[in-house]
Amino acid sequence: MKTWITDFMEQFGYIGIFLLLALENVFPPIPSEVILPFGGFMTTTSHLTISGVVLSATLGSVLGAIILYAIGRMMSVERMERLVEKYGRLLRVKKEDVRRADAWFDRYGYWTVLFCRMIPLIRSLISVPAGMSGMKLSPFLILTAIGSLAWNVLLVLIGAALGESWHEIGAYMDMYSNIIYALLAGGAAVIGWMFFRRRRLKLKESKQ
Repeated sequence: MKTWITDFMEQFGYIGIFLLLALENVFPPIPSEVILPFGGFMTTTSHLTISGVVLSATLGSVLGAIILYAIGRMMSVERMERLVEKYGRLLRVKKEDVRRADAWFDRYGYWTVLFCRMIPLIRSLISVPAGMSGMKLSPFLILTAIGSLAWNVLLVLIGAALGESWHEIGAYMDMYSNIIYALLAGGAAVIGWMFFRRRRLKLKESKQ
């Protein structure tokens, strides 16, 4: 698949990047971890520019996210889990990914859309619970665009810096994902502890 993706990008340039990023959001087996670094590398060997690659990628990401958001407006978590159980292997998605994305959205609200746009796999799935929750389209678009822009800039710049070794970024993505998951889990634990502590203090004050 990597060869097909790079050939498509070399042939269609910005339009190819836009289409691939839109498709990557809907069909996770097409990895942005290949598209974006290679796009960065192309800025060192062709007429493409970093700003042009980032803009094309971000517009494609937002379009793909809108499609999943619209699907979420028509679905429930249970129905989505049934679809993933049936087709998840093809889409490289597990039921646990759906539950995790939904749980994060329930816990952290709208800001989840922003931060999850920078986490592999979940970055696409988070658009579904956003739609299911009835989140307004305007804040969804703004947060999706900001999160996608940050992710795209990072990977495009890394690809440009690595040059012909752009493909080596894949070896670091699992480590990156694990670090992000650990930070989120730690942050959730701290917030939960602070909330619990504040609640205990209020209970003590009310009893006095």
